[in-house]
Amino acid sequence: MSEQSQTTSAPSAPPRRLLLALVPFLLAIVVGVFLFVGLNLRPREIPSVLIGKPVPAFDLPALAGRPPGLRTADLFGEVSLVNVFASWCVACRVEHPLLMALSAQNAVPIHGLDYKDKPADALAWLQRHGDPYTRVGVDLDGRTGIEFGVYGVPESFLIDASGQIVCKHIGPITERDWNSKLKPAIAALRSGGQPQC
Repeated sequence: MSEQSQTTSAPSAPPRRLLLALVPFLLAIVVGVFLFVGLNLRPREIPSVLIGKPVPAFDLPALAGRPPGLRTADLFGEVSLVNVFASWCVACRVEHPLLMALSAQNAVPIHGLDYKDKPADALAWLQRHGDPYTRVGVDLDGRTGIEFGVYGVPESFLIDASGQIVCKHIGPITERDWNSKLKPAIAALRSGGQPQC
């Protein structure tokens, strides 16, 4: 009878070994699926709940010696770009030459929101690297940036003539971003169409 019980229990051993051997394989498949899904995400395209909504109410002072400041009322009447920058922001230097070129071409009014920065440092930074901004508002405590939904610096917001946020761009604006996303959106807004951002 003991031989019979050994014969009965013997077939259950190979499936258990097989199951244990498959565990690493199954884990590798699960990790692979998560990596594949992660590669298809676009971290620079974090959705903003403010798209299609009016810009928040704010009234920011100007940099000393560099008027005017920036307030909500300044963002009505024409398509404009609000660029969140700071003198301590390394990535802001990457996009700054493009902003200077856009300003020289009068491509779109660019307004600066100086985010959590010492005003004297921001003014010195603009004097050193050039000033592409029509207006600059000092957001010393970052409250206005928070109301815009700023995740980091730089970020830019395309505003339509009625004062609504149309597009949000996270990170430095590159020439490719300008040509493929922002420039067509501005053209669409100016012609009365709907931009694709």
